[in-house]
Amino acid sequence: MKCDLCDKTPQFGNNVSHSKRHTKRRWMPNIHRVTLIVDGKKKRLSLCTRCLRTQHKLARILPTTTN
Repeated sequence: MKCDLCDKTPQFGNNVSHSKRHTKRRWMPNIHRVTLIVDGKKKRLSLCTRCLRTQHKLARILPTTTN
């Protein structure tokens, strides 16, 4: 899974137990399928929650005005 806006992808590393035994693991980004209006058209995107939160904040600050 990958964020369509920021290209965030899974990160890799190790679980480390109390005995210092290392096992491989992946940290997955929290991806959600959302519908956003891009250039006046609805578009389905896969966004991480950080980008989704940022888009929500931008929509509150810069509302689209129609005159």
